Amino acid sequence: MLTHWETSFDTDTSLLGSRRLRCEQSLILIRRKTNKCLHCETILMRVSDEMDGTQAKKPRRAVKRVLIGLLVLALLGAGIVWVVQDRLFSQISPLSDAMPAEAGRPTIAPETDPNAVTVLLLGSDKRASGKIKGERSDTMMVARVAADRKSVSVISIPRDSWVEIPGHGKGKINSAFSLGGTALAVQTVENMSGVRIDHVAVVDWGGFKDLTDALGGITVKIPKTTYDPYRKKRWVAGTHKLDGEEALLYVRQRVGLPGGDLDRVKRHQNVIRELASKTLSAGTLSNPITVYRVLDSVTSNVEIDEGWRPGQMRSLAFSLRTLRNDDLYFATIPVSGTGMEGKQSVVRIDSAEAEKMWAAFKRDDVPGWISAHDRALDKTVR
Repeated sequence: MLTHWETSFDTDTSLLGSRRLRCEQSLILIRRKTNKCLHCETILMRVSDEMDGTQAKKPRRAVKRVLIGLLVLALLGAGIVWVVQDRLFSQISPLSDAMPAEAGRPTIAPETDPNAVTVLLLGSDKRASGKIKGERSDTMMVARVAADRKSVSVISIPRDSWVEIPGHGKGKINSAFSLGGTALAVQTVENMSGVRIDHVAVVDWGGFKDLTDALGGITVKIPKTTYDPYRKKRWVAGTHKLDGEEALLYVRQRVGLPGGDLDRVKRHQNVIRELASKTLSAGTLSNPITVYRVLDSVTSNVEIDEGWRPGQMRSLAFSLRTLRNDDLYFATIPVSGTGMEGKQSVVRIDSAEAEKMWAAFKRDDVPGWISAHDRALDKTVR
């Protein structure tokens, strides 16, 4: 009986994987009769080892498949992101001859970190007529991204500011855009401030409308009832949630405001602050669809100088990903009052105070200047 089991087992080694149970049962029977089944024990140990190895390989293969799958998904995701970004940034229209000739432009001040980025922002309704020259800029702001990317400062210049326009004598600063396009607007601001402008962007007012709608509207507080006779719109004192069309009407009002152009500037600042706050909120940044709509509304309504490449803009935007609303600082250039020049109502700049403000701007210290000049930062939406 013993010899039969050993011989049978020896000749079936190629089928050990499928006959393990039979072999184990045979070994038990043999052990009851003898202790000499060493050959059978050795084979059983080898079978057990082979099966354990097969079982160990299965988890390793599964992990490998998962890792490969994740890698493929990551590559697909990166590809989709790249395509989306490329599409969005390709919507931005480049402006040729947007910057003035280099001769006579301000150099980078010694106290200025060259890594800071300064942009002249011009708000215009130019797209309604399809042209740049001949249109006056509705809004003029100088934005500066700090060298450490931890803050952004924005200085508003009232459109009626009475300044020297190179080659045209004295005039309202918004006329520089109509007389010589972005190049003359940049030159006028640089001559007035001593700040070198790195880039210029012309934003269509439609962009504010689209952005407001993409964010689900904005909330403003109106302290005093006003009436816009041109648009036949009455704004009642109180808190209001505005959609894009209403926000556009709101920031455009000029006539009927107690402070005229200065109150209009305050409206612009506070609406932009509200838009920035909602854009930088966790709810927006964690929602890919909202992020896409926001980027689409911005990139489809802006033109920039052709020297500002899409890759540079993407890098700058990415470097500002940790910014929050409290890192944005808004101020208005100091003014001494309003007056008349012929039949024109103008805003007069306080040159001495403005020089101090621009000096703080160059060294990324607008927050310090604001804290010393509370009147420059009015957080009440008018």
